[in-house]
Amino acid sequence: MSLFRLLGFSTLSCGCVVGRYREVATSREVRYVEEKGKACTSHHHRRNHTVVTDPLASATSVTLTSKAS
Repeated sequence: MSLFRLLGFSTLSCGCVVGRYREVATSREVRYVEEKGKACTSHHHRRNHTVVTDPLASATSVTLTSKAS
């Protein structure tokens, strides 16, 4: 059994609510459908199931800065 940390929620355009979680041991990010939208017609969006996202679409840039001592 793995331990997950909640990162936040978002609402998809179809009305489904998705929760973002990070696995503590491996830092892997997972997205689960928390609630299915009433008007959602996607059979892939099922409550308590993972949602596959494009890894390039969720990539964020990291900026490193350093201070002079």
